[in-house]
Amino acid sequence: MYEKDLTRIEHALLAAKQALAGFTPGEIESVLKAGGDPLTEADLAVNQVLANFLPRPGEGWLSEETADDATRLDCSRVWVVDPIDGTREFIQGIPEWCISIGLVEEGRAVAGGILNPATDELILGGEGQGVTRNGVPVSMRATTDIRGALVLASRSEVKRGEWNKFFQEPISIRNIGSVAYKLGLVAAGLADGTWTLVPKHEWDVAAGAALVLAGGGAVMNPDGNPAVFNQSNPKLKGFIAVGSGLSQATMDLIRRAQNEPSIDNGQTAV
Repeated sequence: MYEKDLTRIEHALLAAKQALAGFTPGEIESVLKAGGDPLTEADLAVNQVLANFLPRPGEGWLSEETADDATRLDCSRVWVVDPIDGTREFIQGIPEWCISIGLVEEGRAVAGGILNPATDELILGGEGQGVTRNGVPVSMRATTDIRGALVLASRSEVKRGEWNKFFQEPISIRNIGSVAYKLGLVAAGLADGTWTLVPKHEWDVAAGAALVLAGGGAVMNPDGNPAVFNQSNPKLKGFIAVGSGLSQATMDLIRRAQNEPSIDNGQTAV
C-alpha cells in the first residue's frame, strides 16, 4: 500500500546524503538554537532537500528545522522529518546519527526511513511492506523473555543518571545517540527494544516508530497507549518501542523500576 511512498522516502534520503557530501562529521561548526540544541549548516541543507522531495499538494510538513505551520493539522498525510537526528553526535564525529523521514497518516506512523551515512545503513519500512536494511528484508527479534534483552538507551539520559534504576534489571543496555537510529536498529532486529520516559519531539520518533510498526513491533506512550502523531503540540511524553512479544514484560519492568529507589551500583552501559 505504501510502496510508492517508500520509493519517495528512499530517493529523498539518497539526495540528502549527496547534500551532506560537502560536510565532514566531527569537523563542522555549529550554533545553539533558542532551546539550546545545536544547529549546523548541514541540518539546513538537508532540510531543504527533504522539503523539495517529499510534500505534495495537500500533504503536511513538520520538521525540526522549519517553523511549524498549523495547516498540517488539517492534512490527513503529514511528513515528519528530522534532517539530522543526533546532531550532537554528528558534530562530535560519533557515527550514531541519521537522516530521518516519517510519513504520518491520520495520526499513525505508516511509513518511514532512516539513513546513517557514517555506517552506510539505509532502513526502510511501511505498513504492509515489512522492513529492509540496505535492500535486504529483515525481521525483528522474536524473543518473549525480557531477561537478557538488548535495550538501546539514550547516551545523554544515561549520563544524567536516568537509567541507573534499570541497571539492576536483567537486561543488557547499550548507549546510542540518535533516537531514530535506535528505533531503526530495533526494527532491523539488531536490538530488542528502546525507550525514553522523558518528552521527545515527534520528529525524533515518527520515522523509527513507522519502522518498528512495519516490523510487527509495538510503539507506545509510557502509559501503554499507542503513540499518536501530528498533534497540535508535536511532543510525545516519551515512548516505548519493542517487539510485540515483549510489550507486557517491558511495561512491567519499567513500572517496577520506577517504583523502586534508584541505585547507582557502579555499572556502566556500553
